[in-house]
Amino acid sequence: MYQKEIRLSQETVRQFVNAACQCDFHVDLCYNKITVNAKSLMGVFSLDLSNKLTVIYNEKDEAFECALNEFAVA
Repeated sequence: MYQKEIRLSQETVRQFVNAACQCDFHVDLCYNKITVNAKSLMGVFSLDLSNKLTVIYNEKDEAFECALNEFAVA
């Protein structure tokens, strides 16, 4: 299992969801005790975007990790 902390804004949610949809494995997005499917635009918008979010995925994928780096918390 791989995890990465990211930050999203209302403007970058669509870009993130599109990157997650390119994966042929399950991707979750978590905030506190809430976990949503990262491929769901409505699910991602239901989270508090003003805080750090954790992406959890089970397979290593270079293209997805490169996309995640754009949202990574410094």
